[in-house]
Amino acid sequence: MPTMEPSRRDGVTPPMPKAGQRDLTSGPIAATLLLFALPTLGSNILQSLNGSINAIWVGRFLGESALAATSNANLIMFLTFGAVFGFGMAATILVGQSFGRHDIEGARRAFGTAIGLVLGGSIVVAALGYIFAPEILTLLATPGDAFALALTYLRVIFLGLPASMMLILMMMALRGAGDSMTPLWFMGLSVLFDSGLNPLLIEGVGPFPRMGIGGSAMSTLIGNSVSVLGLTAYIHFRDLPLRLKGAELRYLIPDPALLRLILAKGVPIGAQMLVMSTAALAMIGLVNREGVDTAAAYGVTQQLWAYVQMPAMAIGAAVSAMAAQNIGAGRWDRVARITRSGIGANLLLTGVMVVLLTIFDRPVLALFLGGDSPALPIARHIQLVATWGFLLFGVTMILFGTVRANGAVWGPLFILFVAMYPVRIGFAGALLGDWQADAIWWSFPLGSLATLIGAAAYYRWGPWRKGALTVPTTAECEDEAHVVVEPAGMLKPAG
Repeated sequence: MPTMEPSRRDGVTPPMPKAGQRDLTSGPIAATLLLFALPTLGSNILQSLNGSINAIWVGRFLGESALAATSNANLIMFLTFGAVFGFGMAATILVGQSFGRHDIEGARRAFGTAIGLVLGGSIVVAALGYIFAPEILTLLATPGDAFALALTYLRVIFLGLPASMMLILMMMALRGAGDSMTPLWFMGLSVLFDSGLNPLLIEGVGPFPRMGIGGSAMSTLIGNSVSVLGLTAYIHFRDLPLRLKGAELRYLIPDPALLRLILAKGVPIGAQMLVMSTAALAMIGLVNREGVDTAAAYGVTQQLWAYVQMPAMAIGAAVSAMAAQNIGAGRWDRVARITRSGIGANLLLTGVMVVLLTIFDRPVLALFLGGDSPALPIARHIQLVATWGFLLFGVTMILFGTVRANGAVWGPLFILFVAMYPVRIGFAGALLGDWQADAIWWSFPLGSLATLIGAAAYYRWGPWRKGALTVPTTAECEDEAHVVVEPAGMLKPAG
């Protein structure tokens, strides 16, 4: 597509970038992409390490039943966060394209509507979750010896849900505005409080009350609350572009037109997370049939896969933010180059992770299983068969990140559904009797290959380049509000 100069709504010279913020519509693409993605990768690593450290504290102080309790509760939270990720990604796209057009007011209005939507929704979900936590755990068939612990943990986690969701949303919106460093610092702050307070609140060290498993959840609540309050204050006092003050606080009341736009794009993105998580649950069901050693080997392999996926997830998020700004600026010539640079960076970084894990698989897996565990050779076989498929997964994340940057969400959802269910689950289930567990392990790279083929075809021939997401102007929203209130719209009597 032809190169276009960035369009402007107000004709005002755009503000100079603040500390940590990058103009993603100019400069060298590969270097800008990498420098933007690395802080996001750091945030992902911190988040995963925080979960691992907290699991260690719970396991050491409270035992296996408490670990099982946190696993059940965390599964519920993962499904809940999937929806927030969808709305956050939709807001990120709108913010990014608005920044590309130098439409700061539009970015603030999109950000405000997303904040109002997620904050209001999370409060409702938190209240319902707290009330119906016993029924939720019963539906999950939580083991009896872990039920009471899971109930205590889950209820505190639900109390902290609004702060957790707000933190995720604000960090995603900042990345859309070209700032990936600020989210890294405040993720670090959250992890510092969460991991540091965890053992103190579990055991009641010093002035802290002894709360048991509730202390582990309370440390998460405190960490996220401190971080979201600190981030809000930082955005305000540093006068970052997304700050809302004075009359702009009205943007926190969701605008109907913007709300529909965020819901229309956010629900399918959240559904993608739901497809992946339900497919993972179905896969666990197949693995559990193979016995406890295979289940243990698969569980440890998943721990390592979480780290192998991180470069692709970080680069995919960076590509999406960078592409959104360039689409907003009309710089379509840069969008294809951003995609190619993202694919190259993914192949390099994910490739290094796969090679290192292949070379050092035994000592790394032995850290979890012990050198004499019968699950160790099974885990080594799983990673040898399946881990290389994350190279394909990474390329898919880049392609999906690019098409999502222009609001294309239904194509990726359909592709993911086909790859996860008819292909991956279907292949594993059909050949399980003949290939035994190998049918499960080979279904992972096969599913990744199917997703990549679909993503590449959609990127090449799909309609995702048509149109662009635009935040409606204030006047347009006011006109729509009048139409909603008054069926006759703008018709006025003559004379």
